[in-house]
Amino acid sequence: MALNIIEKEISGVTVLQVIGRVTLGEESNQLRTRLKDSLAQGKTRLVLDLAEVTYIDSAGLGTLVAGFTSAQNQGANLKLANLTKRFNEQLHITKLVTVFDVYNSVEDAVKSFESAS
Repeated sequence: MALNIIEKEISGVTVLQVIGRVTLGEESNQLRTRLKDSLAQGKTRLVLDLAEVTYIDSAGLGTLVAGFTSAQNQGANLKLANLTKRFNEQLHITKLVTVFDVYNSVEDAVKSFESAS
Protein backbone atom coordinates (compact mmCIF):
# COMPACT_ATOMS: atom_id res chain seq x y z
CA MET A 1 0.00 0.00 0.00
CA ALA A 2 1.41 3.36 -1.00
CA LEU A 3 2.04 6.00 1.60
CA ASN A 4 -0.20 9.05 1.46
CA ILE A 5 0.82 12.34 3.10
CA ILE A 6 -1.65 15.19 3.42
CA GLU A 7 -0.34 18.61 4.43
CA LYS A 8 -2.41 21.09 6.45
CA GLU A 9 -1.64 24.38 8.18
CA ILE A 10 -3.10 24.91 11.66
CA SER A 11 -2.23 28.15 13.51
CA GLY A 12 1.05 28.50 11.62
CA VAL A 13 2.04 24.89 12.27
CA THR A 14 2.54 22.47 9.37
CA VAL A 15 0.70 19.21 10.02
CA LEU A 16 1.62 16.21 7.87
CA GLN A 17 -1.05 13.53 8.12
CA VAL A 18 0.65 10.22 7.31
CA ILE A 19 -1.62 7.45 6.01
CA GLY A 20 -0.50 3.88 5.31
CA ARG A 21 2.66 1.91 5.99
CA VAL A 22 6.09 3.45 6.65
CA THR A 23 8.47 0.71 5.55
CA LEU A 24 11.84 0.21 3.90
CA GLY A 25 11.87 1.44 0.32
CA GLU A 26 9.54 3.82 -1.43
CA GLU A 27 7.39 4.66 1.61
CA SER A 28 10.21 5.68 3.94
CA ASN A 29 11.89 7.58 1.05
CA GLN A 30 8.63 9.40 0.39
CA LEU A 31 8.33 10.50 4.03
CA ARG A 32 12.01 11.52 4.16
CA THR A 33 11.61 13.61 0.99
CA ARG A 34 8.45 15.28 2.28
CA LEU A 35 10.14 16.24 5.56
CA LYS A 36 13.20 17.60 3.72
CA ASP A 37 10.97 19.60 1.36
CA SER A 38 9.04 21.11 4.27
CA LEU A 39 12.27 22.11 6.01
CA ALA A 40 13.67 23.51 2.74
CA GLN A 41 10.56 25.69 2.45
CA GLY A 42 11.44 27.20 5.83
CA LYS A 43 8.74 25.43 7.80
CA THR A 44 10.06 25.20 11.34
CA ARG A 45 7.02 23.95 13.25
CA LEU A 46 6.07 20.46 12.10
CA VAL A 47 3.66 17.88 13.48
CA LEU A 48 3.36 14.36 12.11
CA ASP A 49 -0.18 13.03 12.57
CA LEU A 50 0.35 9.27 12.75
CA ALA A 51 -3.21 8.16 13.58
CA GLU A 52 -3.58 6.33 10.26
CA VAL A 53 -0.16 4.69 10.08
CA THR A 54 -0.99 0.99 9.88
CA TYR A 55 2.59 -0.28 10.24
CA ILE A 56 6.07 1.12 10.72
CA ASP A 57 9.27 -0.92 10.49
CA SER A 58 12.83 -0.13 11.59
CA ALA A 59 13.50 1.78 8.37
CA GLY A 60 10.42 3.88 9.07
CA LEU A 61 11.63 4.58 12.61
CA GLY A 62 15.02 5.52 11.15
CA THR A 63 13.29 7.94 8.80
CA LEU A 64 11.54 9.60 11.73
CA VAL A 65 14.82 9.91 13.65
CA ALA A 66 16.57 11.33 10.57
CA GLY A 67 13.73 13.82 10.06
CA PHE A 68 13.88 14.84 13.71
CA THR A 69 17.66 15.31 13.52
CA SER A 70 17.42 17.34 10.28
CA ALA A 71 14.75 19.54 11.86
CA GLN A 72 16.87 20.13 14.97
CA ASN A 73 19.94 20.94 12.86
CA GLN A 74 17.94 23.55 10.95
CA GLY A 75 16.41 25.15 14.04
CA ALA A 76 13.03 23.52 13.41
CA ASN A 77 10.91 21.36 15.68
CA LEU A 78 9.23 18.07 14.76
CA LYS A 79 6.56 16.60 17.03
CA LEU A 80 4.50 13.42 16.81
CA ALA A 81 0.76 13.14 17.42
CA ASN A 82 -1.93 10.44 17.50
CA LEU A 83 0.33 7.42 17.84
CA THR A 84 -1.39 4.08 17.52
CA LYS A 85 -1.07 1.73 20.49
CA ARG A 86 1.38 -0.49 18.62
CA PHE A 87 3.54 2.41 17.42
CA ASN A 88 3.58 3.86 20.94
CA GLU A 89 4.83 0.48 22.21
CA GLN A 90 7.57 0.48 19.53
CA LEU A 91 8.74 3.92 20.65
CA HIS A 92 8.91 2.73 24.26
CA ILE A 93 10.77 -0.50 23.40
CA THR A 94 13.33 1.38 21.31
CA LYS A 95 13.53 4.21 23.90
CA LEU A 96 12.76 6.68 21.08
CA VAL A 97 9.93 8.03 23.24
CA THR A 98 12.70 9.95 25.05
CA VAL A 99 13.75 11.58 21.75
CA PHE A 100 10.43 12.77 20.35
CA ASP A 101 7.83 15.12 21.77
CA VAL A 102 4.71 12.93 21.61
CA TYR A 103 1.15 14.22 21.96
CA ASN A 104 -2.23 12.49 22.16
CA SER A 105 -3.76 14.78 19.53
CA VAL A 106 -2.76 17.16 16.76
CA GLU A 107 -4.46 19.95 18.72
CA ASP A 108 -2.25 19.31 21.77
CA ALA A 109 0.87 19.26 19.59
CA VAL A 110 -0.10 22.54 17.88
CA LYS A 111 -0.85 24.16 21.26
CA SER A 112 2.58 23.10 22.53
CA PHE A 113 4.17 25.41 19.94
CA GLU A 114 2.09 28.34 21.21
CA SER A 115 3.21 27.81 24.80
CA ALA A 116 6.83 27.48 23.67
CA SER A 117 6.83 30.86 21.91
